[in-house]
Amino acid sequence: MPYPRKRFGQHWLKDPAVHAAIVEAAQLPPPQEGRDPPWVLEIGPGTGQLTRRLLAQGAQVVAVEIDRDLCQLLRKRFANESRFQLLEGDFLRLPLPPQPRLLVANIPYNLTGPILEKVLGSPAQPVRQFERIVLMVQKELAERLQAGPGSKAYSALSVRVRYLAECELICRVPPSAFQPPPQVESAVVRLTPRPAPTPARDPRWFSQLVCQGFSARRKQLVNALRGLVDRETVAAALAQLRLSPTARAEELDLGDWLALSNLLLEQMPRMAAVSGKGKPR
Repeated sequence: MPYPRKRFGQHWLKDPAVHAAIVEAAQLPPPQEGRDPPWVLEIGPGTGQLTRRLLAQGAQVVAVEIDRDLCQLLRKRFANESRFQLLEGDFLRLPLPPQPRLLVANIPYNLTGPILEKVLGSPAQPVRQFERIVLMVQKELAERLQAGPGSKAYSALSVRVRYLAECELICRVPPSAFQPPPQVESAVVRLTPRPAPTPARDPRWFSQLVCQGFSARRKQLVNALRGLVDRETVAAALAQLRLSPTARAEELDLGDWLALSNLLLEQMPRMAAVSGKGKPR
């Protein structure tokens, strides 16, 4: 069996209980006569332990693996399995295979951000392909994805992901569940993409505002947003929304951010007429 390669961030998940939890979190529909088996996209199948469980549950698996040695192993291991397809290459450079509506992945933690953006999209360009996404991520990132207002883990990522999907913590995973053990704790999360509860009138402006606010999270929003909107306009908007005049980014929930984004956007033409500046990009 190939040894895990550090340059690919490989750590083999060896705990069968965690494998079972991942498969359960994917909520595969039971086999039914006359209905095609569900398609699952698996990123980084490694040695195929999770792949085997998915196939045993009746799924059709499209696996994406970048390691050539592992690809050879997987081709031999599943040579007689008609419901297994292997794509060799970098997931971030390959187009999303169109069939899968479910996704599971034990991904390199240093690539979690780009992978999340590829499978979820952004507020301006959401990806609507997947019904459920089950990921093994670093515990700190799982906390950020789940965090709410007032939490130290609450961030711009928390707000953007909440705009795109519901997030649930499935289980925590200790380093001892892997071979070799990583230096960090891990967690399995399930993302359920859905339309935003209240769509932003301008999703790009919404994202820009949230990022600007959290870039200076210790500052009050009237000061943190000055690079985008003047202090007086932010203060007036906070008052109109009945938010604290000293509010900071970490105190606003998704609904507050959406309301603030939409209200400030309404005032942009007026501000542009006074300052000579154009609309936000």
